[in-house]
Amino acid sequence: MPSFDIVSEIDDQEVRNAVDQAQREITTRFDFKDTNSSIELGKGELTLRSGSEDRLRALHQVIEEKFVKRKLSLKVLDWGKIEEASGQAVRQVVTLKAGISSDAARDLNKRIKAMGLKGIQSSTQGESIRVTGKKRDDLQEVIAVLKEADIELPLQFNNFRD
Repeated sequence: MPSFDIVSEIDDQEVRNAVDQAQREITTRFDFKDTNSSIELGKGELTLRSGSEDRLRALHQVIEEKFVKRKLSLKVLDWGKIEEASGQAVRQVVTLKAGISSDAARDLNKRIKAMGLKGIQSSTQGESIRVTGKKRDDLQEVIAVLKEADIELPLQFNNFRD
């Protein structure tokens, strides 16, 4: 019976490359000179620091540009609140969203069931959803509908089996 998995993953190496490129651009750009701007990559989060909110917004834009260039979805970034840091600096913590939560899985399962395709079944398995069906065309239709849907998670469809 044909099946595939729906997952939400982040390529850590691509994130690291995007952050390195952004950091390199910050050190060479004139408008970031003497602003003490930096980007730190932690476990599942980025920390942006700068001298003013204006430069922090510019950092925000640089990060988004680098993510798009590396073909990483911007849906992974969960922008936190801008907070005051020591001195006159400001900082912002950006959380990287990965995995499908139980609420999101429930929502995705409802969307699949609402399509009303005969023989399509979906079940949550940890942080992924397994979709099975009798016909390959029906599974491809499920993938197409979920790609079109406005979902806050970056979804990948893998492990397609006939």
